[in-house]
Amino acid sequence: MLENNTKQVSQTRTVAIASMVWAASIFLSRVIGLVREQVIGRTLGANRQADIYFASFTLPDFLNYLLAAGALSIVFIPIFLKHLEAGDERRGWEAFSAIANFIIVVGGIGIAFLMIFARPLAHVVAPGFTDPADADILVRLIRIVLPAQFFHVVGGLLSAALQARDRHVLPALAPLVYSTCIIAGGTLGAGHYGMGADGFAWGVLIGSILGPFALPLLGCLRMEMRWHPTVSLRSSDLRQYIWLSFPIMIGFSIVVVDEWIIKNQASYLDAGVLSHLQYGRTLMKVPIGVFGMAAGVASYPTLSRLVAAGSVVDAYALLCRATRLMLLATFAAQVCMTLAGFEITYLIWGLFSSKFSVADATATASVLAFLCFGLTGWAAQTVISRGFYALGSTWLPTIVGTIIAFGMVPFYIVLRQHWGSTGLAMASSIAIILYVSILASLQHRRFQREAATRGTSLKGLPSMAVAAFQLASAAGVAIVVGLLARTALDELLPGTQLLAMLIRIGILCSVGIVIYLSMARLLGVTELVNLANASLRKLHVQSA
Repeated sequence: MLENNTKQVSQTRTVAIASMVWAASIFLSRVIGLVREQVIGRTLGANRQADIYFASFTLPDFLNYLLAAGALSIVFIPIFLKHLEAGDERRGWEAFSAIANFIIVVGGIGIAFLMIFARPLAHVVAPGFTDPADADILVRLIRIVLPAQFFHVVGGLLSAALQARDRHVLPALAPLVYSTCIIAGGTLGAGHYGMGADGFAWGVLIGSILGPFALPLLGCLRMEMRWHPTVSLRSSDLRQYIWLSFPIMIGFSIVVVDEWIIKNQASYLDAGVLSHLQYGRTLMKVPIGVFGMAAGVASYPTLSRLVAAGSVVDAYALLCRATRLMLLATFAAQVCMTLAGFEITYLIWGLFSSKFSVADATATASVLAFLCFGLTGWAAQTVISRGFYALGSTWLPTIVGTIIAFGMVPFYIVLRQHWGSTGLAMASSIAIILYVSILASLQHRRFQREAATRGTSLKGLPSMAVAAFQLASAAGVAIVVGLLARTALDELLPGTQLLAMLIRIGILCSVGIVIYLSMARLLGVTELVNLANASLRKLHVQSA
């Protein structure tokens, strides 16, 4: 019993330390990302040039998706850990070499193909950009950004090798360097040399080399990486990697294609609308990254170890705790961003800028409010999906996501035709909530079956669904009351002066969060009670 408690404390401590590293990194990354988007907004504005820049990432992102770059750590870490846990580090690096070299060959062919056919494919990416000059700019930007995917993908594998050893610092720093280079490219290139969107595109390429690739490479070299220059399809580890990655490569899950659909459909709308959607999504990604991605990335190695050891009940309990705490935080963020969306948007992109107007800020805030309905869904899927991946199940999440993606396309089109950018934001939120709800239900069943085969049960573990309903209800009440308060506040403290907006943000967020937490406590959200009790115990110890 004592030994089990010691293991649980050790696991929790490992996850907590990793979570803090990744939360700090992702928070800083999102802050720098906001600065990056601020520079883009102030330099390019919310016009057709900005629309083209954002659309130029669709093809590179598609290649990144085909190479399963987003799942590199998810698929590779269990393979690498299998050899490390067996004490055979040599086999671990042989597996790394086989997979990395395969990715380099396939990725190189993919980049060459897309570079050659960038022009005809550009019309598929953004069919609404009918001006030949716009098409020329889009093709040029695509060809600048495409090679960056090579460094993102190979760097992702290097980062996975570090994370398998619980070395998180350098992988966590990589996105910071990446965003900083984009800012530098835009500031110097677009701001001082008249390069426009090209400056940001070159910053993307340089940043991918220095951040996602170079930093984890340095970390792997420090732990005596052995990268063999061989390609062999006979490698069992490579075959396992391909098998687990294949559904992600061929499946078009809503998690990925949502942004592609929105960019495609937004190209039919007025100039600047795509930019409004992109800026709103950028703001939404801050809490998704800080709360969702941090919890998912940090908990995954421990989840994998627990599943590998046969402790599926402990693994699901860890998954539930991580998800419920993440939901508590992300619903709070939704309240804040819905109530003070205009002020936050205008402070970042509009203040002291002639290219981002009050009308742009109003349109972006409106889109943001509807995107935020799906905020907790986006954050939750980063944690919940890792439960499947820890079990070695990559097919089911992809199949479910692909079915929803294809089924929802007509919905995106209809809502875009009736409500424009707001309709696209609504469609996005509905799609991700539907996906996460189905995935969470299927995951509970899968873990229950795994537990039953081992003579145990998930009975008694806290429910994700109950917590989600309680917190959603609390957030709903807070948003309704906060919007009523906002109407009165706009009359008492109008304008776009810095001080007025800061005061409105402070009041709206404070009122919203207080109501949200009070309602959550009233509804019996256990995480809130536990956090309050832990804080009281800590204060009692300090006072004693």
